[in-house]
Amino acid sequence: MKLSRNVGIILLIIFNITIDQISKVLVRANFEYLEIKELIGKKFIMQYVDNKGAFLGMGSDMNDTLRIVFLLILPTLVLGYLIYYILVNKTLDKLSTIALSCIAGGGIANVFDRIAFGKVTDFFFINLGGIFKTGIFNVADMSVTFGMIVLIYTWFISSRKKQIK
Repeated sequence: MKLSRNVGIILLIIFNITIDQISKVLVRANFEYLEIKELIGKKFIMQYVDNKGAFLGMGSDMNDTLRIVFLLILPTLVLGYLIYYILVNKTLDKLSTIALSCIAGGGIANVFDRIAFGKVTDFFFINLGGIFKTGIFNVADMSVTFGMIVLIYTWFISSRKKQIK
């Protein structure tokens, strides 16, 4: 039995939200705040932190009104439109649809944290030395990043096909 396109999109968004929220529940239940656990030496660690801001803590020093506008209301409106766009735009190729669904799911998961807890739970950190060192991030951030990489790839492939014609 083949799922309808819209059901598949909704399920992918829900899957991204669910995986993220399960990971955050497990971290909050099994870590003390700021506790560090090495997974692969000091290269890949987990550390439970709370982030009141957005990406890499940006906006965490904003006053409460600005934080509500820029980290709750605006993202909610953008995510609502993104979901509408994905569902209505039948011309999107499969990879773009998957990418946008992952972005929506990750975004919703982090907005949910901000609504439910007033902050986002982060816990992954990668340090491969030199310039490849991340901030502390979570599964929702990975969903958004994966979606962005796939989206850029599909746009690049699409523009290459147009140049060839």
